[in-house]
Amino acid sequence: MKRLTILFIIFSSLNLSAQDVIQWRGPDRTGIYKETGLMKSWLTEGPQMLWHYNGLGEGHSSAAIANNKIYITGLVDGNGHLFVFDLSGKLLNKKAYGPEWDTNYNGARGTVTVDNGKLYIYSGTGALVCMDENNLNILWQKHIVNDFQGSNIRWGVNESPLIIGEKVIITPGGEKNNVVALHKNTGDIIWSCAGEGDIPAYCSPLYISTQQIPQIVTITANHILGIEAATGKMLWSFPYNNMRNIHPNTPLYHDNMLLCIFGYGKGSVMLRLTDGGRKVEQVWENKEFDSKTGGAVKVGNYVYGSGDNHKYWFCLDWKTGEQQYKDRSIAVGNVIADADGMLYCYSDKGEMALVKATPEKFELISKFPITLGTEQHWAHPVLYKGVMYVRHGNTLMAYKVK
Repeated sequence: MKRLTILFIIFSSLNLSAQDVIQWRGPDRTGIYKETGLMKSWLTEGPQMLWHYNGLGEGHSSAAIANNKIYITGLVDGNGHLFVFDLSGKLLNKKAYGPEWDTNYNGARGTVTVDNGKLYIYSGTGALVCMDENNLNILWQKHIVNDFQGSNIRWGVNESPLIIGEKVIITPGGEKNNVVALHKNTGDIIWSCAGEGDIPAYCSPLYISTQQIPQIVTITANHILGIEAATGKMLWSFPYNNMRNIHPNTPLYHDNMLLCIFGYGKGSVMLRLTDGGRKVEQVWENKEFDSKTGGAVKVGNYVYGSGDNHKYWFCLDWKTGEQQYKDRSIAVGNVIADADGMLYCYSDKGEMALVKATPEKFELISKFPITLGTEQHWAHPVLYKGVMYVRHGNTLMAYKVK
């Protein structure tokens, strides 16, 4: 009995630790945050702002959270900088990691990935930097052009590195090292996949562990790819693109079904993985549901998100793609959801809205304007321990939502 109790405590601790690491779009890249007891409505002026920090520089990356610290990046004086805060908003550290994108829509892009005492930052200029979490020393770095014969793209590459066991996954693009797995401690190549030879397309990859062949799914300029996680072998490829070859949305996966959403008027496509993950087939396509940067969330049997050319908030049936509603009560933008069944919709006009996750209608409960910060409202909001973190360019804000 004593042994079972000890094992239960260890398992519970490990499970809690896994949930406490917030990376790109939450604990598991789905946009679903495992929060409970959150407010079901806000005051007219919005929830209480606990703190804010002006001085991040330029950028669109979201907050990452681990070990009760907040990590976020920004462009200051020509270089990318990592900022480290405690949960009360105190700046604990700031460290330059190298040049950042300053050609158009300036600033840091990819959200920091935290793993086992290390931080992984993928700059808009194409450098993958590994830093020590404690002292922020740079442990190793690689560059997609110099080291992998890859290529940068129109608005600077944008990925949040994916960690699977000892591997860190990024997409340099190009004909040889299209997608690579590097050893997370050294940066050495473990495997390289030629894919379809496309350039990269801003997509942060997804790991699917429940297929017979565990695999990485990502989107390059003209294809959706399924790659065996252990070996780098390409399992399947599905041709799909849009007018600009830009696909920033990480796919959503559930029970053999894989939803890929494309902006610039292309819409979205649902694929079904078959033969243990070795093949895919198209299930449905929706031409209007074409989120450009906002992603989507699956809540129950429905998927929620916004359009780009089709400027509405949508709800679709996950299995059939049938439209349940489209609404433009607020401008389009980014969407996240929490376990309490509420959507947090952040529009590209700076409106933050609380919406009930129901397929009947776009049930807007509360909204307030984000008035601090600079430039575009593109960073995805983050929920952690009853606090909502919103980055708007130069400013990071923390709101009490529990």
